[in-house]
Amino acid sequence: MVVLGIETSCDETSAAVVEGRGDDVVQRSLVILSQDVHRVFGGVVPEIASRAHVTAIVPVVNQALRDAGLSLGDIDIVAVTNAPGLVGALLVGVSYAKGLACGAGKPLIGVHHMEGHLFAQSLEHREAVPPFTALLVSGGHTLLVDVPAWGDYHILGATRDDAAGEAFDKVAKLLGLPYPGGRHIERIAREGDSNRFRFARPMLRRNQQPDDEDYYDVSFSGLKTAVLLAVQGSADLERDRPHIARGFQDALIETLVEKTARAAERHDRRRVVLGGGVACNQALVEAMKMRMAESGAAVYAPSVRLATDNAAMIARAGLFHAERGERSGMGLNAFARMPLGG
Repeated sequence: MVVLGIETSCDETSAAVVEGRGDDVVQRSLVILSQDVHRVFGGVVPEIASRAHVTAIVPVVNQALRDAGLSLGDIDIVAVTNAPGLVGALLVGVSYAKGLACGAGKPLIGVHHMEGHLFAQSLEHREAVPPFTALLVSGGHTLLVDVPAWGDYHILGATRDDAAGEAFDKVAKLLGLPYPGGRHIERIAREGDSNRFRFARPMLRRNQQPDDEDYYDVSFSGLKTAVLLAVQGSADLERDRPHIARGFQDALIETLVEKTARAAERHDRRRVVLGGGVACNQALVEAMKMRMAESGAAVYAPSVRLATDNAAMIARAGLFHAERGERSGMGLNAFARMPLGG
């Protein structure tokens, strides 16, 4: 089965083609066009993102087909992200996918964006298949999910306020670093002293029990406030910037790693899958590998291209649903919010 995937949930216009059956899937092409204009504003401007998608979507899809060496007639099904995300941006992708599928006489299927992130690693690592524990960390979401099988998802924990990526961006702004902030904090944190600024690990206590409501959940608003106070109290921010960045990153990463370890150990999972833009943070990946080595669990992290919002993961998830006989039809709509089903 050959699937054309389309992704426009935020500020990346992406199209991809994957081919295969079951877990034997090959990525034939992937095109991602990022909207750098949002750096001017220090964050994504929804209206600008939507208009940029309108301009880019046709050439991006056409390039993905060319890179795959295929025509639209060779495609078996069109998969598109329809939730969650910026609703205006999503509507561009959904509307285009519906028109494309209708005009070509192809079936259409809507895909949940976060489910796509669950599938992304399987395109690079054939062992990254269920059962596994998944940590999905992006600018808009932080989810801890137990995945016994594809399509069977159990949300164990989530953020109660800021997502991990959002926390990186906000702290970067406090430190006077460019947007998006994750890679800039990671870069300067390498030069930081972990002992200069130590921040409390939010919602991480030794006496927590599995039945506690906050056993798997995370919260980063307090950590962000602690960084703000450290910045305001610094007599020389230029000197302290890398140390504050290191302290913040250490606190956030240790929290994510320990929460994930709890989930993997309690559900006896021997695979841990990372997904989302923050999943390409090498400090997070290395800390996760070191922690999971204690229980013998393997850790699978995506490359930068498959960690960001991309259409290959949408096509891969669409393939799974298509093989189960699912179809969305022309009534498919876009939604800013939608729980991860299954």
